[in-house]
Amino acid sequence: MAAVALISMFITMRIAIHGREAVVPRLTGMSVADAAREAGHVGLSLTIENRFYSSEVPAGRVLAQDPSPDSRVRREWPIRVTESLGAQRVDVPDLTGESERAATVSIRRLALEPGVVGRLAVGGDPDVVIAQTPEPNSAGATGPRVSLLVSDAAAPAAQAWVMPQLVGLTYAEAAGRAASTGLQIQATSSAVPAPQPGAGPEQAAPAPAPPSVIHPGSIVTAQTPAAGFRVQQGDVVHVTVQEPAAAPATAAEPMAVTITRAN
Repeated sequence: MAAVALISMFITMRIAIHGREAVVPRLTGMSVADAAREAGHVGLSLTIENRFYSSEVPAGRVLAQDPSPDSRVRREWPIRVTESLGAQRVDVPDLTGESERAATVSIRRLALEPGVVGRLAVGGDPDVVIAQTPEPNSAGATGPRVSLLVSDAAAPAAQAWVMPQLVGLTYAEAAGRAASTGLQIQATSSAVPAPQPGAGPEQAAPAPAPPSVIHPGSIVTAQTPAAGFRVQQGDVVHVTVQEPAAAPATAAEPMAVTITRAN
């Protein structure tokens, strides 16, 4: 009795499992309408995934299917099919030079399908078709989908300059020169202590920590990048300034600084 019960249970489970499955019918060569009805008879659905030209399969018929015939799938599983468009009758137009909008209108007017639109930053006017797939006037396209490569506005190139000489200028003058060329300036101060009476040069005290605020009259003693190097807008220029500890240094006469634009 136990063996009979186990066999009965196994058969019941097998029937229940296979009762929820369906065998995929052969749909290739059928019209799309007939293929949809055939799939519905076994509890499956039909989805048109793609369309291609074919000189062998008439238009409106199934060119390929997935899953393949005789496969077992769950009920209500979609069968993805490729529909034939028949032999190609429309030549692919030359869309280069047109705007993306005008090219899309031309594609649809010829019963073709817009494909992927890529963009490339190049010089000249933006939103202009510079390449396409399939190629212009192509009579051997496999599908009706036309993809475009469209020009995009090129990012403006940063202006380049020859680094000016800032050493010898006051901090205020150096900052103004840097700002005029779009450079950013960062300063470090090295204060010079006032000499003590009777103390020789070898007895000078070490320089104190740099102050948190750079005095506009401080003199630039070093710079990085050095004068003559190529720099671009937005670059950071590091300068070292010297400021006496006892009293602010008197601003020196401005030095002549020539800023030359780099080629």
